[in-house]
Amino acid sequence: MTAAHPRLEKVTPDNVLTACRLEVAPEQRVFVSPVAQSLAEAYVHPGIAWPRLICDGERVVGFVMAFFDVPFDFDAGVPDAPPRSGLWRLSVAAGEQGRGYGRFAVGAVNEEIRRRGGTLSTVTWRSGEGGPEEFYLRLGYRERGLTEDDEHLGDLDLTG
Repeated sequence: MTAAHPRLEKVTPDNVLTACRLEVAPEQRVFVSPVAQSLAEAYVHPGIAWPRLICDGERVVGFVMAFFDVPFDFDAGVPDAPPRSGLWRLSVAAGEQGRGYGRFAVGAVNEEIRRRGGTLSTVTWRSGEGGPEEFYLRLGYRERGLTEDDEHLGDLDLTG
């Protein structure tokens, strides 16, 4: 089954509790922080974080949060390395996976990066069985190495 008409919606007072109740599959919890934690981080980083609900019709099917223009320790040795933008969090509800919602959300984040003048999308992930690595690689992200937190860093060129 594929997503019918997914869209991104801002998190509002009317839908914040629904957002916080969103749960990934139990085996995926080691790979992504709860939505409530993401919203707390968005609250303290309002100029960087871009939290959105993934909706299909009236259903909230996931959560995505992007970041914009952040210097990365990964680039510390690179002279004049530009700040990075990309995917900070992605959670698709356990019963909604495999329908294209994650792919849609990553595409929407990348469109927002382009709209803001960016040409590169960055994502980090933890390794492990059932983790998101294959998903990001299938979307075209290229692994560049490990961050100081031992997460894999991947880039996607948005100019093509």
